[in-house]
This record gives sequence, structure tokens and C-alpha cells, in this order.
Amino acid sequence: MYFLDDDAPVEQDARHQRRVFLMQLLFATAFAKLDHYEQHLEQDLVSEADRELLDRLQEAEEQIDTLIATHAPERPLSEINQVDLAVMRLIIFESQTEKTPKKVLVDEAVELAKEFGSETSAKFVNGVLGKILFKEEKDSDEQN
Repeated sequence: MYFLDDDAPVEQDARHQRRVFLMQLLFATAFAKLDHYEQHLEQDLVSEADRELLDRLQEAEEQIDTLIATHAPERPLSEINQVDLAVMRLIIFESQTEKTPKKVLVDEAVELAKEFGSETSAKFVNGVLGKILFKEEKDSDEQN
């Protein structure tokens, strides 16, 4: 919970908080170069639903990384900030598995990048995700 002042509590959006948690798990997994996050987390820390989601995300990681590498050729994956990479992986995966509007996802990614990334993270994440998410939408419109 965040507070503007002592009399006005403001709760964060539960979806935002869940994305923060999942992004942090993805970051921890990538940062520690872990094969599987479950071996290194307390069992009661992650819900069964989140475990399943993270398993599915890890299965899709190679395909997601290919998308990122294709749309950010100036920066090899190994040179991308791990926070930025975790944010983009999470948001791309959500775009592929949920019906969340793409603009909402990009806005959320920018907020996560501002909150947890470097000074240039928000701009980089916005540019790459914009190319990926809205190119998919444009390609779909052209096929119809």
C-alpha cells in the first residue's frame, strides 16, 4: 500500500502488484542464471497459479527472446538490462496469453521500467514493445 499522506491511503492495482512480483521472479531467475525458479524459492512464496504461469513463460522464453532480438537488433540479448528483459518477457507473454489491450500492456511495461530499470529503460522497453505488439496487430489487420 502506498500513502500520499497519513490520512489518504492509496492501494496499488492488484494486477500491477502481481506483474511486479512476476517480473521480480523472472529477474531473479535470469540474474542468478537458474535453470528453474522453483528450486530456489520458498514453496509458500509463489502460488500454484503463478508457478504454472512461470512454467509456461519459461517454455515460451526462447520464442519471446527471438522476438525481442528481431525487434532490437542494435542490442544483443546479452547486453540488455536484465530488468528490461524481464519486463519485456512478461508483457510479451501476457500479450500472447491474455486479452489485455496492447496499449495497457505497453503503459504497464513503461511503468515497471521506470520503477525498476535504469534511466533509459522506459524508452527502450516502450520502443521494443511498441514494435512487437503493434506490428503483430498491424500484420493481423493486413491479413483480414
